[in-house]
Amino acid sequence: MRIVWEPGPNAGLDNTVIWSRLNEAATKPGASALTSDDVAPALKGGHAPEALKRAARSFAAVYELPLLAHATMEPMNCTADVKAHGCDVYVGTQVQQLVQAVAAEAAGLKPSEVNVHTTLLGGGFGRRLEADFVPAAVAASKVVGAPVKLIWTREDDMTHDFYRPPAREAVSAGVDEHGKLIAWTLHIASPSITSRFDPTNKDPFDSVIEYVQNFPYAVPNFDVRYTRQEIGIDVGYLRSVSHAPNCFAIESSIDEIAALVSRSPFDFRLELLAGKPRHLHVLKVIAGRSGWGHAPKGHYQGIAFMEGYTSYIAQVAEVSIEAGELKVQRITCVVDCGQTVNPRIVESQLESGIVYGLTAALWGAVTLRGGRVQQRNFNDYRVLRLNEMPVLDVHVIPSDARPGGIGEVAVPPVAPALCNAIFAATGKRLRSLPIVAHKLV
Repeated sequence: MRIVWEPGPNAGLDNTVIWSRLNEAATKPGASALTSDDVAPALKGGHAPEALKRAARSFAAVYELPLLAHATMEPMNCTADVKAHGCDVYVGTQVQQLVQAVAAEAAGLKPSEVNVHTTLLGGGFGRRLEADFVPAAVAASKVVGAPVKLIWTREDDMTHDFYRPPAREAVSAGVDEHGKLIAWTLHIASPSITSRFDPTNKDPFDSVIEYVQNFPYAVPNFDVRYTRQEIGIDVGYLRSVSHAPNCFAIESSIDEIAALVSRSPFDFRLELLAGKPRHLHVLKVIAGRSGWGHAPKGHYQGIAFMEGYTSYIAQVAEVSIEAGELKVQRITCVVDCGQTVNPRIVESQLESGIVYGLTAALWGAVTLRGGRVQQRNFNDYRVLRLNEMPVLDVHVIPSDARPGGIGEVAVPPVAPALCNAIFAATGKRLRSLPIVAHKLV
């Protein structure tokens, strides 16, 4: 069969077009998501834009986060067995009811006549919140009258993903004459995930302001805005969702502001977290475990902190530059996630999150040309390889506090910790990812 494909409405879509749309969106004022008056009483003191005018010194930067693929180890797959008055679907899924609904439609049955047998995910990372790969297996089984197992090729999987949306995150900040941070603002321009996934969603900010809602640092003037800008392709939830891009902008900017006032990035964070014992304890523990400030000769360190999923996490990345190439030597990770029943499972989640974060920070980027995704397999969408794995030191702080989340929390701090370490090594600030797109020396 000779198939000829029409280019469709996205024939002219590429990354240049996508970023021009996001840059244009950023010129609009955006909707106010959070201000100093509604974040917390400790942050009250007037809105950030006015406070910026009173600052002795100011800071401004734009951070850019690319489209990312889920890169699941197991491509999308499903087994369907359609009979006259029933259908059995065997599938790794995070949304059983959605699978039941789309399978029923494809089979011409009632949802109550579809049984969903949930298998292991085979790596999901949010990709299996979708059910787009299910109807084809059901339709094929209905036609042939026998069970059908459908497995996407890696190329189909990579080029027909629901990608993590790109984000343009503009930070402005001001410090007083004593070097104290008095104002911090963030303007995000990005597509919406939830409005596609749930058309009934009434939240104008959906998941876009995750982590910023838990902005941990004591800044008396604070403002967050969001301008929604769709880009022409569907986007979806990817492990840590908006925590990762927002953490990159926040933790990169905090480091940059610390450098602006000639402060240690560690001490600067301690000062901004005064009065928060769990936050401070995590930072002090990681300073000891990582040997903060005492890296071996030729090694350089960067730090990042995040409060998210009701857990508190810090990471220190230790890097070197060898023959002009970045080598990640060590990642130290300390988390307070409250009470743990099985600490080893927690450690495994942290380790896997760091691997996932390293892959995204170092190489992760999806590019479009003529409306088509260019990355097709692991040869051009790199994932971390065994010989590239740094030493990991993961520590879970014992606690009797209420349990927090752990499956996604280790991903976001990796990129800012790495980029802050690269600054320590080279003096260069990386405000866009992936790292491979930058010349370090």
